[in-house]
Amino acid sequence: MRIGILGGSFDPPHVGHLWIAEAVREFHKLDEIRWIPAAISPLKPDGPVASNEQRRQMLGLAISGCENYRLDDRELKRGHVSYTLDTLQELKKELPDAEFFLIMGSDSLASIQHWHQPERLLELVTLVVLQRAADDNVDFSVLSGLASETDIQRIRESQVTMPLIELSSSELRQRVGKGQSIRFRTPRSVEAFIKAEKLYVQPSVSVRGS
Repeated sequence: MRIGILGGSFDPPHVGHLWIAEAVREFHKLDEIRWIPAAISPLKPDGPVASNEQRRQMLGLAISGCENYRLDDRELKRGHVSYTLDTLQELKKELPDAEFFLIMGSDSLASIQHWHQPERLLELVTLVVLQRAADDNVDFSVLSGLASETDIQRIRESQVTMPLIELSSSELRQRVGKGQSIRFRTPRSVEAFIKAEKLYVQPSVSVRGS
């Protein structure tokens, strides 16, 4: 079984996330993609805006009806700072015969030496690095000393080129805060959930006259 791993805060999930997942699933002929919302990312200690439960529900809505997608909330249940290595080790025990593919952007690859035990991580998973079509070539030299040349070449060949997607969760949060539309930027069900929960709305400031 070939399983893709896509982690993130998903605060909120948007169509760019879905586009990336489907492109990688097709390119690598994956049987399943595990969507894993992070509780507290070691590299983003400030944390998400929406609650863990709200992010879990939004992600569930976003991937609803996609038979090859599965929401895996183990990191939310874990509750503390989550390391990708911990999650992969758990998955490897549960599915010892599965082959895992960790989906990441070139920016995440650039910081991989700062991840928790990156050498061990690379023993458990094949990295799938996303390259934006407009970007320069991805710098795989950061993997030197962390993996063998054979493994680094395998990672190079696993790279997936994506069109430039000018969309981010922070942009959606800002648009909601300004009262702007997020239609077609996220699934309609997620948009409705954000409105119902009043997520990302900037608190009004009352000005008292003198």
